[in-house]
Amino acid sequence: MANSEKSKIKNHGSNEEKYIWRFEPFLSFLHILVILSFLSLAITGMTIKFAGVGIFQTASKLMGGYEVTGYIHRLAAIITFVYFILHIGYLIKKVTKQNRTFKHMLSGENSMVPNKRDWKEFIGTIKWFFGKGKRPNYGRWTYWEKFDYFAVFWGVAVIGSSGLILWFPEFFTFLGLPGWFINVASIVHSDEALLATGFIFTIHFFNTHFRPDKFPMDNVIFTGRVPLEEFKKDRPREYQILIENNKLEERIAPPPPEWLVKFAKYFGFTALSIGLIIVIMIIYAMIFLYK
Repeated sequence: MANSEKSKIKNHGSNEEKYIWRFEPFLSFLHILVILSFLSLAITGMTIKFAGVGIFQTASKLMGGYEVTGYIHRLAAIITFVYFILHIGYLIKKVTKQNRTFKHMLSGENSMVPNKRDWKEFIGTIKWFFGKGKRPNYGRWTYWEKFDYFAVFWGVAVIGSSGLILWFPEFFTFLGLPGWFINVASIVHSDEALLATGFIFTIHFFNTHFRPDKFPMDNVIFTGRVPLEEFKKDRPREYQILIENNKLEERIAPPPPEWLVKFAKYFGFTALSIGLIIVIMIIYAMIFLYK
């Protein structure tokens, strides 16, 4: 580390590893809600979608039967709407506190909205995978993180709205929806849920945890922080911007407490294991149904 960089980092214990804040504790809390609700929705939803397959029938019995899994599914749906509303509130509060406009959030270096740079980094990543170029200088958010982020909005909009129609069919038909629309909502809800489950437990798991540099698990979403040296390697453009704007010191964090590291390890591996088991069950069910 150059002397100019060192001068921007005050001592937080001379012998301890330096860390950088990446996520606020509130965002870590929201992600725990996402994990709990999504795992619950996935396993209970798949027991209904593949109700004719023995392995999912057994899973339903272990949870108390289809009546109980139905209650669990609805409770998880409520948690989904809760964390979604809390996140929207967080965004509004952030815009108000920083005295910025929503237009500013839609553009700029730290925006979650995809832009031309993301497309270039996507192409650059593909070239890097095949040894045809250097690793892109990623900033605060990568193209795959932005995709995952807006996938939640899509899921809440499509899966959530169709789920509400199935939950309260009388209410929505009273409002004017034709009866056949309930059948459409059932198909949309089922197929989109299967797509989301398959994506999260394969593509998202790989991008986040199973990449060679993160395997077997990246616990940053739980601890909220990453080692400084790892941060410099993973987010070189963001690191450089912080240095140039004298903002690095503001992001320096103390090492995560031991209890939090243990929680991240056990909770994270449990969630990963459940997700992989669900994927295996889905693959088995589809082979069973279409053989």
